[in-house]
Amino acid sequence: MALASIKQIFEREGIASPGQFSEWSKAWKSAADTGATETLLAFIARERGMSEESLLQKLAASFGWPFLEVSKMDIPVEARNKISTKVAFQYNTLPAAWENGVLTVAVSNPFDSSMLNAVQFDARGPVKFALATSIDIDKALKKFYGVGAETLDEISKDEPLELLIGDNKEITEDDQEASIIKFVNQIIWEAHKTRATDIHFEPQEDELRIRYRIDGILLQAPMPPQLKRYQAALISRIKVMSGMNIAEKRLPQDGRINVRIKGEEIDIRVSTVPTVYGESVSLRLLMRGKIMFSLEKLGFRPKEEKLIRELIVKPHGIFLVTGPTGSGKSTSLYAFLSTINSVTKRIITIEEPVEYELKGINQIAVRSDIGLNFAMGLRHILRQDPNVVMVGEIRDSETAEIAIRASLTGHLVFSTLHTNDAPSAFTRLIDMGIEPFLVASSVEAVMAQRLVRTICPHCKAAQKLSLDYLQTIGFPKEHIHSTTFYKGTGCEECRQLGYQGRNGIHELLVVTEAIRPLVMQRAPSTAIAMKAVEGGMETLRDDGWIKVMNAATTVEEVLRVTQSEEHMKALVD
Repeated sequence: MALASIKQIFEREGIASPGQFSEWSKAWKSAADTGATETLLAFIARERGMSEESLLQKLAASFGWPFLEVSKMDIPVEARNKISTKVAFQYNTLPAAWENGVLTVAVSNPFDSSMLNAVQFDARGPVKFALATSIDIDKALKKFYGVGAETLDEISKDEPLELLIGDNKEITEDDQEASIIKFVNQIIWEAHKTRATDIHFEPQEDELRIRYRIDGILLQAPMPPQLKRYQAALISRIKVMSGMNIAEKRLPQDGRINVRIKGEEIDIRVSTVPTVYGESVSLRLLMRGKIMFSLEKLGFRPKEEKLIRELIVKPHGIFLVTGPTGSGKSTSLYAFLSTINSVTKRIITIEEPVEYELKGINQIAVRSDIGLNFAMGLRHILRQDPNVVMVGEIRDSETAEIAIRASLTGHLVFSTLHTNDAPSAFTRLIDMGIEPFLVASSVEAVMAQRLVRTICPHCKAAQKLSLDYLQTIGFPKEHIHSTTFYKGTGCEECRQLGYQGRNGIHELLVVTEAIRPLVMQRAPSTAIAMKAVEGGMETLRDDGWIKVMNAATTVEEVLRVTQSEEHMKALVD
């Protein structure tokens, strides 16, 4: 269709006057030149104050075309085979149905004549067009064809495969022509868009499985069936990007990649291990620059936050954060350091590795290969006149002893321990060989934490839970009848999971004069827990129930991340 006809249709349907259309077209082109990926129709819809879906429905009625919700459709294989992967992805079109010899193709821009011609030529038969939103089509293409399907399609036509290596590590839409490089970039880009923290390439006997960890849960990414053929080339590409030895396939290796996506820098930690069917590769994505660490965003209640603000400005002592891997311990420590960071305090950290760079703080990375471990680094840090020291993790008695001595000689020390709850931290330190009187006099507080997924705001709905069930799991009896329980029903925004994003639940144990004697007497963690609860401590599950009452998460999610610890059983008995 000519440009004039677009203006006429928009004017006739009351969407935009010719002048408005020209103005919006120029604004859209300027935005596109700076990297924006929004389509022209989506841009006009937003400027008009309506959704892209509403605009396309209006146009569909005008053209006499159907409007399809392709995200809710099951696309048959015979329809998908009628259009090449390249045309489908290049023009963002989706073959949606094949009936009576006619192919129905969903498009998001009916005014793109080159797209309409390419589809009709590629289909080699009758085509009926339908409208669907660009986002829906994009999601459906990835779901039914797999991420990067068109890239692998190009490779298969260019056998034998040659791995092209480039120095450019910036991921943009107009990336290097080399298909393997482009495919790896697409995988990383897709992970970034879906807020994934990890990407796992896992070789199986008959496939190369790729999974993303989103909000702490692993989800398999839809991949083209021919991916296994290019396993060696993909893994070699990742090893080249991360500075590893591509010839060494028998030993585990570690590396790092720095990439820039749409102006945002991402630091990627890479690890490879040899498995039966090839090397398994894990990528941990760490955002740089835009992360802001603050106590307000960690999910503390006002009472907890007030206590923490008092603890982190103490002149000396140890503040421990405990929890399993992936429970947000490092994020909490960074938030503490960011809160107290000032020109009057010298803060030094030793970490393995340095996950995020904090301005104004001296950060040291552990280098085990040259003997720089936590204990050695901590010993030297204390000669650097620090006010505050952060040790990534207390793993052994030597590190624990130096940290405790540092706290007793006028330093505030932050660190992490791998224990299930806060009271167990004392017994863990004593088991490491630290004298109980040293533990009692140096540790000021211990905070256990977990991350719970928060209910997706787009599909949040009330749910009914039986009284017997709530009593069985120990939900507070006094709040059962006054609480409205919610869950996510599942939608496109949350990938049908019902959850989107995460928040912390905490168990903060402040060491008081009532608790110190118990630590010195080597009392079991259950006795310490009982005394702490008497003094006002709320357990992880208690804090989880408060999040449920505030409609932030679900009962099932709290049960998933907390377990009925020994000290909790003691409280019930």
